[in-house]
Amino acid sequence: MSNLLSQTPNVINVGLKQFADDLQSRGDAVVHVDWRPPRTQDAETLQALDTLELHRDRIDTANAEAVRRMIAADPVLIDVVPAGEVITALGKHVILHAGPPIEWPRMCGPMRGAIAGACVLEGWARDLDAANKLAASGAIEFHPNHHFDAVGPMTGLTTQSMPVMVVENRAFGNRAYCAINEGLGKVMRFGGNDESVLERLRWLANRFGPAFARALTEADGVGLKNIVARGLAMGDEMHQRNVACTSLFMRELAPAFARSCTDPELLAEALTFMSANDQFFLNVAMVMGKSIMDPVRNIADASIVTAMCRNGTDFGVRVSSTEDEWFVAPVEMPRGLYFPGYSADDANPDMGDSTIVETIGLGGFAMAAAPAVAGFVGAGRASEAADFTRQMSEITASRNPEWTIPALDFAGVPIGVDVRKVVAAGITPTINTGIAHREPGVGQVGAGVVNAPLACFEQAARALAAQLTRA
Repeated sequence: MSNLLSQTPNVINVGLKQFADDLQSRGDAVVHVDWRPPRTQDAETLQALDTLELHRDRIDTANAEAVRRMIAADPVLIDVVPAGEVITALGKHVILHAGPPIEWPRMCGPMRGAIAGACVLEGWARDLDAANKLAASGAIEFHPNHHFDAVGPMTGLTTQSMPVMVVENRAFGNRAYCAINEGLGKVMRFGGNDESVLERLRWLANRFGPAFARALTEADGVGLKNIVARGLAMGDEMHQRNVACTSLFMRELAPAFARSCTDPELLAEALTFMSANDQFFLNVAMVMGKSIMDPVRNIADASIVTAMCRNGTDFGVRVSSTEDEWFVAPVEMPRGLYFPGYSADDANPDMGDSTIVETIGLGGFAMAAAPAVAGFVGAGRASEAADFTRQMSEITASRNPEWTIPALDFAGVPIGVDVRKVVAAGITPTINTGIAHREPGVGQVGAGVVNAPLACFEQAARALAAQLTRA
């Protein structure tokens, strides 16, 4: 003890890293231990964390393989086809929806509104009243998009006649599907279902979709990773802001549209539709994300999240090593800004498969790339955008060196949501989102951010611990 003040101390800092940084700035020797007490108070979950820690090396090795597959992915948009041609389960009275499994009695208002509209669109019902009765009768089969290699924004509906974009992950040979973004205003993805909504969907199926497909054939597909990389440098995060990527995508494909479209009026309609919709690339980013994450499924011992989604009632999570099991908890309400005339009283709880973009490190995980979004969605000042990305790096396994953020000295976006880290830190994924009206048929009323419920990840941690114990 008498020598303590006369010698240079060797410091081990546990917890708050700022103390270690201060000592290092003075030239003192310090070893930092990144530790914090688990936030969860559930005894079973705490025991699961202990079990996962015992198997840390096995899990880390598996997670490294998951990250490798994410970075190695080569997603290329290759085609647009009617959904029924590529998703063989789709037929009469079959509807795919966003989020984990759910049946009609538990569905939220906008989901029901969209389903009624889809039934009329497909000719299964003569009007919306008849469609609601058909859906309530049990005659409609409902399945998550994720069960069929697909994703969909907000309500996420996919039916047999709807055109879907096809992305092939050429590194692993798998394909994924997503509907085309409908544009702005009253749309089915936000629960819209009147004749104007249905007419736009018919135009997408009969006019725009085939022209889009011919352009993709002419271009021999469009590689997507470089577009995302450039978009991040231009202010997009690919969930709430897609202005740059939509523009880059059009720049890539417009010549092929011009060469392959023999109808000048259709060409003008198609290019006008794309250019007028700043969010056109969102659905492209979603199907890209699905194609990237599907090869990450079914890696033994991996604790990486392969899917996050919500249906307006429940939030669902899938984890690599637990295969196709869903871990589900009540979805949360978004926080954000509302269009004039609307408030939080009008809002529906969060919904959509678009959370797949956060799963690959975009959206709320890449907020530092898009400071304009932070203020728009009510998440704070633009100068605080980087804080969201830094916090998400605390619950992920790695960073993507191909998708970098200039504002963070070109650090890669955080990728590989790790169930262990989420539960131990009590930090859940931040998600950028649109806000739908709680009543069917109204549409979008705002935009904001939402957090995934911790309970999903606690369930997943317990399941993974039980799996490792049995092995």
